[in-house]
Amino acid sequence: MSASTVSISEASHRILKELAERTGQSMTDVLSEALDTYRRKVFVDAVNAGYAEMQADPQEWAEHLAERQAWEATVADGLEPGEQWTGL
Repeated sequence: MSASTVSISEASHRILKELAERTGQSMTDVLSEALDTYRRKVFVDAVNAGYAEMQADPQEWAEHLAERQAWEATVADGLEPGEQWTGL
């Protein structure tokens, strides 16, 4: 794995060090986990913004709900009527 140097504030370094000590992880692992969590948050925020934009347009939202309803019919594909799938 290659290494890069990134400047962070002293306060951020203290937090990073404290979290590493508290969790028993390396500072690199704590930072990697924090970045992954933030990446996921940014993704979810973008998805939520897209849904909000879609909901602001009544026609587009109605089309989305109709498509969602159409896909709902596929949930039980391959099951006999009345058969319940509980295998997880």
